[in-house]
Amino acid sequence: MDQLRNHIEEITPVSDEEFAYIKTFFTKKKIKKHQYLIQSGDKVQCEYWILKGTLRAFYINKDGKEHILQFAIKNWWISDYNAYFNQTESTINIVCMEDAEILCLTLYAREKLASELHKMEHFFRMKLTLLYSSQQKRIISLLSDNPKERYEKFASYYPSILQKIPKKYIAEYLGVCRETLSRLYLNN
Repeated sequence: MDQLRNHIEEITPVSDEEFAYIKTFFTKKKIKKHQYLIQSGDKVQCEYWILKGTLRAFYINKDGKEHILQFAIKNWWISDYNAYFNQTESTINIVCMEDAEILCLTLYAREKLASELHKMEHFFRMKLTLLYSSQQKRIISLLSDNPKERYEKFASYYPSILQKIPKKYIAEYLGVCRETLSRLYLNN
């Protein structure tokens, strides 16, 4: 749980007493490679913070094509946030790409923490702000950048992910075919 405390304290300090209380709201879970954390149609109960491992969130369109929305690695959060905050069924899938350990936080627990500890309300608000900002940058990049620019931005923002995730999935995330990614990868 020290890892969680360090993560929280990147944004706001917490006392030993506060952290002892905070950690009671989280449940630890181990998941195996290829195991689904969320499947389309599931009611989404939790958001997840990754202690170790790599996860992939994706949407499957009506033609059966997979569109990757997000990767999540150590110290990142992931969920189907639309379903989580609205307590509805998921429209996306989240699958484990390697054995992982995660911490689960229900919406009730999150809201209780935020209402009882202003520090945690601030923490959650800052994390959502960062998530929203990165999603907006990605959408703008998909709309306006060419494949080479998208790859270069991805490589500069997430160099550790390039080493962990198969090129097939990186290509899919960037909206290019595998062959295009191979050319871009070899030229850098």
